[in-house]
Amino acid sequence: MRLAVNPTRMELQRLKKRLVLAHRGHKLLKDKQDELMRQFMSLVKAIRGLRQEVEEGLELAFRSFTLFRSQFAPQEAEEALALPSKRINLQVEERQVMNFRVPVFTAQISGKMRCYGFYNTNSDLDRSLRGLEKVLEKMLRLAQEEKTLQLLAQEIERTRRRVNALEYILIPSLQETIKYIDMKLSEMERGNLTRLMKIKEMLAER
Repeated sequence: MRLAVNPTRMELQRLKKRLVLAHRGHKLLKDKQDELMRQFMSLVKAIRGLRQEVEEGLELAFRSFTLFRSQFAPQEAEEALALPSKRINLQVEERQVMNFRVPVFTAQISGKMRCYGFYNTNSDLDRSLRGLEKVLEKMLRLAQEEKTLQLLAQEIERTRRRVNALEYILIPSLQETIKYIDMKLSEMERGNLTRLMKIKEMLAER
């Protein structure tokens, strides 16, 4: 779509400069998009393995807890877990990645996961809580990486829209407008040349 501008030489020079900047911006954004995609795919692979470890750990822990619940009354299970001493203090900071920020989780973990007597419990509960304790830090890391992945996907989409806007809208519009002004200036030059030739002929006839 041609831009609504006056077909003058000054405007032509201005548009040519804009076109150079648009090409440069397009290349930079395309490079950024490629790098973001590389990081995205690398993170997807890392998350896939980490998620599998977390899910396997949780499955084992829940399986042991189900066995524990099947052997004790609900009230006894609630009493055993009524006073947990495990505490997690989660701090969320940010780091810069290619002009946007991603979260960094720092966890301070204190206390014990197993804080009950042995009278109304059994080894299944021990295995369950031990399994949860092993997978806890991985769960926190998984949450951080998945949030980073989400933000990466949003940044890729924003960058993709900018690349497409430059590639399919702004640059073609500038090129079409420059071509139009070139054509109009050429027509004006031919018109001026024709008029000068006619004036010369008229002066020669006198």
